[in-house]
Amino acid sequence: MVTGNTSAVIAELREQIGRLEGTVSRKKTVLPFGVDDIDECLPNGGLSYGAIHEFAGGETGTVDGAAAALFAAGIASRTKGKIVWCLTRPDLFFPALAQAGLHHSRVVFVEADKEEDVLASLEEGLSFGGLGAVVGELVRLPMTASRRLQLAAEKTGTMGLIVRRWRRQTEASDFGQPTASSTRWRVSVLPSEALPVPGVGRPRWFIELMRVKAGECAEFIVGACDASGRIDLSTGFGDGQDQERRSQYSR
Repeated sequence: MVTGNTSAVIAELREQIGRLEGTVSRKKTVLPFGVDDIDECLPNGGLSYGAIHEFAGGETGTVDGAAAALFAAGIASRTKGKIVWCLTRPDLFFPALAQAGLHHSRVVFVEADKEEDVLASLEEGLSFGGLGAVVGELVRLPMTASRRLQLAAEKTGTMGLIVRRWRRQTEASDFGQPTASSTRWRVSVLPSEALPVPGVGRPRWFIELMRVKAGECAEFIVGACDASGRIDLSTGFGDGQDQERRSQYSR
């Protein structure tokens, strides 16, 4: 006769064996934005752990590209554990990352000479486990490579954040190619929020959720990441031109 205690021990042993063999599926969890309008568009109400997510600037310029990197940094800052950031160009501005909630003490930077090495470092970081997130800067993300990253993320439950950066305009078309990413985001800079007194208000972004598995695509005007890595819906137009910019980026 098997007692309750014996059954619990057997169940625990089976789980440990399954974990060693890689047959136990990890519990799916998400990282919510804390903004209802955005979370409602995402499966289970947030960005999935154990998945990869893509971010790019709305145009080919460095300003929108930097906003996309800060958006990813803000998301990474709200995860638990160390962050691995893989890149080929060491041009990140640390104070800006800190303003988005990601302090340098949490980040391990991995610099590579070629994008192939960045992909290899990304896969290694996602396979390692125990990290908050793994961020990688890439021009191109082939389908086969994205599937390898997705499988590595699923195995450990680590979130992968891919920041797409282009050196020339012709490379931007690669962002439209299919990948295994769970979500795909595009970020464009808007005029800062208006203040009742002279000064510069909180930066604002126009973010487009261009692709999401089992969810809905959407567009939002938000306040940029604050010191805790959080965004919020913009409370108003800064210069009366937002609707025009919105139409421009929605084409």
